[in-house]
Amino acid sequence: MDPKENYVYVAKTREIRDLVLSGKYFFLSRPRRFGKSVLISTLHELFHGNKGLFKGLYIEDKWDWEKNYPVIKISLGGGDFRNEEGFNRILLNLLRRYKRLLGVKTEFSCDEPVSCFSELIERCFEQFKEKVVILIDEYDKPMLDFITDRELARQNRDKLKSFYDIIKDLDEYIRFVFITGVSKFSKLNLFSGLNNLNDITVDPSFATLCGYTHQEVVDDFREHLKGVDLEKLKEWYNGYNYFAEPLYNPFDILLFLAQNKEYRPYWWCTGNPSFLIDLLKIQPRYLPDLENCIVDDFVLDAFDVDYIDIAALLWQTGYLTFKEKYEGIDGMEYRLGLPNKEIQISLNKLFLHYLTGLDRELRESRKELVQAFFNGDLELLRHALKSLFASIPYHNYANSIIQHYEGYYASVVYAYIASLGLRLIPEDVSSKGRVDLTVIADDKVYVMEFKVDSESRKALEQIKEKGYHEKYLGTSKRVFLVGIGFNSREKNVVEFEWAKA
Repeated sequence: MDPKENYVYVAKTREIRDLVLSGKYFFLSRPRRFGKSVLISTLHELFHGNKGLFKGLYIEDKWDWEKNYPVIKISLGGGDFRNEEGFNRILLNLLRRYKRLLGVKTEFSCDEPVSCFSELIERCFEQFKEKVVILIDEYDKPMLDFITDRELARQNRDKLKSFYDIIKDLDEYIRFVFITGVSKFSKLNLFSGLNNLNDITVDPSFATLCGYTHQEVVDDFREHLKGVDLEKLKEWYNGYNYFAEPLYNPFDILLFLAQNKEYRPYWWCTGNPSFLIDLLKIQPRYLPDLENCIVDDFVLDAFDVDYIDIAALLWQTGYLTFKEKYEGIDGMEYRLGLPNKEIQISLNKLFLHYLTGLDRELRESRKELVQAFFNGDLELLRHALKSLFASIPYHNYANSIIQHYEGYYASVVYAYIASLGLRLIPEDVSSKGRVDLTVIADDKVYVMEFKVDSESRKALEQIKEKGYHEKYLGTSKRVFLVGIGFNSREKNVVEFEWAKA
């Protein structure tokens, strides 16, 4: 790499070498812009024997550069997969391109994707006298693009299944296969033929194959990080966990450095998460539960166009991440949570807009709410919450949501507070149970319990009786107990009681 270009290269060749030596067929799911395509390109150059690109890197003297494998790299990131004609045209163009690049002669006209793919693999093996490397990037885009159009997503899934099944049938000609994308679609429905595919999505050995660890950011971007508060950087952008070191999404770091080191939701703004709202309409969830939920392997592995669990989708698309895992009654269980401040703020702004229909009013009231928490001003907090619910256009908007949205009022409060970027602990666990929400603002802790159509005094009494707050006593923080009661007829906060611990 030319140093004059002032690029930074975060090398992953140690992990790549370990991967290549550990097996033959691999699958990896990671959120968008997480470095999957760069990984695919690195594998391409490695198997192509391009030694010059790896000069000075870990793998330089640990790879047989004399071997030049035929590599077929397929990326489904571009094009319109809305109909069969377009679908076939995209696949055929990709295959014909590699036929030209590799100089492979085929006996038959390449006019159907499955047969064209099959013949290309066989002819590559015969012509190069080496087994073939197959790299597939964004394997799932033809399905994710139409995730709310189940019939079209199902059709595309079935077409891709036939295409991917060819790989297993031609095992004798294949050296290495790596498939990556955003989602982890069910093997049963998509990769049933390719049943030897090793899913390394949550394998700790390859957890840092994509993304940046904090140490990598500090070491490789050192000269670009002058004046940056590294703890604040971690708070905003670090936190993706695959059971090794937590990771940054590379896109956030690169844009943060390129945009005058200003803290903004860079990664969030590159996507269109409206599909989350479409799914939330079908699967309404109490937000504190959703952003602090427990799932098992069945939920994570059963994802398909015919069954889309919103928690699994949020995890796969990068809006939730693993917080811990433990052995449950029926196997491993996982607690999911928000990865960092960028996602906490952006995701809850999205949810709050959906739940309330408000936009300008929310921006104007945010400063008041922040001031209430940081100053310990409970009367201002009460006023901010009552003003919020008074502003919601129930008649022509929110009533239709409330009808099927259990936990609506508490979800609105949760999303409102979470969108401020404060530290939240939903369903905060104590030795005597769970309180609905704990908010931490500097030296203050707010232990909050919600009730609907009942006396808020009961909520406050429940906190005291259960001792939800006791684990915060004896610390240097001031502890407030807050009981909030909503009335579904008045559609507002009707009781607001609080006490100092």
